[in-house]
Order: sequence, then C-alpha cells, then structure tokens
Amino acid sequence: MRSPMCRMDFAMQSLPPAGTRIRNDFNGETFIFTHMDDEADEVRSEVFLERGGMLTGTGRQHLHPNADEEFIVQTGMLRIMVDGSWHTLGPGEGLVVTRGTPHLFRNGHDGKTLFTAKFRPAHDFLRLFLNMSMNIANNPSWYDAKGEPPLLLQALALHAFRGHAYGHGIPIWVQKLLFAVLGPVALLKGYRLAMPPRSRRQPQAKPRAAKS
Repeated sequence: MRSPMCRMDFAMQSLPPAGTRIRNDFNGETFIFTHMDDEADEVRSEVFLERGGMLTGTGRQHLHPNADEEFIVQTGMLRIMVDGSWHTLGPGEGLVVTRGTPHLFRNGHDGKTLFTAKFRPAHDFLRLFLNMSMNIANNPSWYDAKGEPPLLLQALALHAFRGHAYGHGIPIWVQKLLFAVLGPVALLKGYRLAMPPRSRRQPQAKPRAAKS
C-alpha cells in the first residue's frame, strides 16, 4: 500500500496521516513524515534524497537556536557541514548538531540516500517542515528555478515559527525584526502558510499569478 502523497489544502489545520510523503521537485528531496504528534517530545521524520538530491536549495548554513538536530543515515551517504567543516556519514552512522550551531546537508554520493532527522525538543518543528514541504509542492510558481522561496514567504514562515530557524551570518535579532516587518507584507501580496503553527490560525489563501 502506497503512503499518502501530498496535495494538501491551504486552510488545513489538522495534521495529515503518518506516512505522508512530500517531494520537492526542485531538488529531489522527499520528506516522509513518519510520526504525526503535536505533543511528542521530539520530532522525527525520514528524508529521502534522490541521486543528486539537495544540490540546489539550502545553499548556506542555518541554525536552530533552541533545539538539537540529529542525523542518522539508513542507506547511502550523507554529507553535513557543521560550523564550516564537512562530515561524511555512512549507513548506521549519526551526528548531532547542537542548538545554535550552523549547518547544512547534501547527498554524499552519486546514488540515493535515506536518513532520519530528529529535533529535540520538538517545539513546532513538525508543522514548520510540513509548511515548507506543502507550500513548495502546492505552489511551485512561488519559487525560483533553484527552489528558493521569495524573501516575503520566508519572512512569513519564519516569523510565524519564530525561534525555530535562522540563517547563519546575520544577527538573529536583525532577522527577527526583518521577518516581523515583512510578514504582514507577505500576506498582503497573497502568500499564505500551508500549515500554521499550533497556536495561530492563518487567513485563507488567495490565488497568485504564476511567474512569467
């Protein structure tokens, strides 16, 4: 039996079923949401990288100031940059990126890779990653050729899920201020969250014209 695939409704408030798979057509990355529990102590999901996966997107390091992230490779090879240094993991190997540490990841070989990602404490990472995955699957016209979201959409999401993720190299207070200012502008421009945080309801989506 195939796992349920994404095409979610914008106004969706409840979590989709466990096993939901959402593919990013831009970079060959598929999130497999194995655990759907808003009350869990940790967020856990599987990530499948196709051959050449993650060669676009996530081009610079980011950090999570209030949670540790653990990577555990099931099959294939995974490359992780941690604070500017590369690490390569094979099957059965894992690495914990402690909170506040800049990092990014890539497929580590010329093949397919499957790994488990965990966040502790859970905070609202489940809904953050659901939002990111669902929006890029449902609204590809919002993104550029590399799958990068516009600044307004980033601001809307990262302000709604504030405290979860920030780019490396820019003071966090500057990013918080920028996101707070640009978030309302994003709503005026028609951008919406596909999956809002647990404590906030988002307005209904408005249609946007595809990029020319």
